[in-house]
Amino acid sequence: MSAHTPSRRHRIFRGALTTALATCMGAALVSCSGAESDGTQAAAGPSAARPAAGTHLTGLAQKAVDTGSPGIIVRVDSGNGKPVEVTRQAPWTKDDHRLAAGDRFRVGSNTKTLTATLILQQVAEKRISLDDTVEHWLPGLVTGGRHITVRMLLNHTSGLGDFLLTPKFLPSLTGQEERTWTPQELLALTPKQDPPAQPGTTYSYSNANYEALGLILEKATGTGLAELIKKRITEPLGMKDSFLATNADWDTPQTTRKTTRKTTGETTRKTTGETAGKQHAAGYEPDAKRLKAILSKTVNLPEGVGFTGPARPQRNINTSGIDPSWAWAAGGMVSTAPDWQRFLTALMSGKLLPKAQMKQMRTTIDAPEEGGGYGLGLMEVKTPCGTVWGHTGGLPGYSSEIYTDASGTRSLALLTSTNFGIKEKKAATANKALRDAATCQMLGTPQPSDNPAG
Repeated sequence: MSAHTPSRRHRIFRGALTTALATCMGAALVSCSGAESDGTQAAAGPSAARPAAGTHLTGLAQKAVDTGSPGIIVRVDSGNGKPVEVTRQAPWTKDDHRLAAGDRFRVGSNTKTLTATLILQQVAEKRISLDDTVEHWLPGLVTGGRHITVRMLLNHTSGLGDFLLTPKFLPSLTGQEERTWTPQELLALTPKQDPPAQPGTTYSYSNANYEALGLILEKATGTGLAELIKKRITEPLGMKDSFLATNADWDTPQTTRKTTRKTTGETTRKTTGETAGKQHAAGYEPDAKRLKAILSKTVNLPEGVGFTGPARPQRNINTSGIDPSWAWAAGGMVSTAPDWQRFLTALMSGKLLPKAQMKQMRTTIDAPEEGGGYGLGLMEVKTPCGTVWGHTGGLPGYSSEIYTDASGTRSLALLTSTNFGIKEKKAATANKALRDAATCQMLGTPQPSDNPAG
């Protein structure tokens, strides 16, 4: 996917953090600081080339691990047999977690596609109109809400900036501060775009748009967002390993999370009923010194500024304990590669929305930074082997790209257990080669001969 750049693909926070670390955080946010077995399952089917293709992906995944990706899950379903699944991880990560293709993973902004689907279901049922103003649904909550419509929230033309850029929020993003944020609080922090733009005129990606959409959904349906997701999406589709995160209280195989509640001072060790029984992949980010070097061409970070969490080999930080619940309707879903591919293929094949709403969702505006266009919670991405539909996601320690073809017959999930770590040059090159090969395999199209992954 030649259009994919490291700065674009990790939606939620990379650009915001790059800017805000330099201008807002200061020295207070200080970091606290071989090969896995094959893991390849070649799909059974009529194509004799599929086992070779799985071996090719395994080699590329191993190269990605060798150049800086702590862990990789790639799952390709070409629609004609058993999916190809590849997992690879750096040997040192196995002390935290032994990665499997079905592990739970924070899918970040892929959540936006799910939120948009719920909105469009309400549009089809005539409870919400795309032309409704934000002020109509959330009076007094969003600055300029009289001029912002539901459609503008969905396609990021609202004129709203992002709360991630604010100094008050950054300590929570990096794990320095343990705080539970409400969507209302995050919207109160949200500035206008810089430079300012009139609503409906300029595409500019903002998580605030989807925080507002989550509140609109709850008001329109009288149901909490987590329950609405269960009722409308995950239970009907049999997505048993997917849920909206409300905290970071989950276990990896070798660790039990210790949680201290600020309100009571009580320390607990637990696995919630929602997370019990399924392993959650560990995530990592570069330590403060590596992070400073990675971002040196963009911003001069103060010494010691970085993510909090236990120190790990090769100057990494385990960020698994950072609470992602603030992301909510914008990026709070935990899922698995098989589950999210099931959701996305159901959506694109017309099982979740009527034709009219599916057409609205796939009506895109130009978004070059996304590799093509952006519809209503859905990216249209041009790749060397053809056009794919889906979204990208990123949270501290977690990056994801999940796509289908136009018919929802074929699908691809690429999950990487770092976000900033694959901004380093060698890691970025290897990661791009892997997703190029996986996308072409998913589409059943030979890679162009001039593609380095071919």
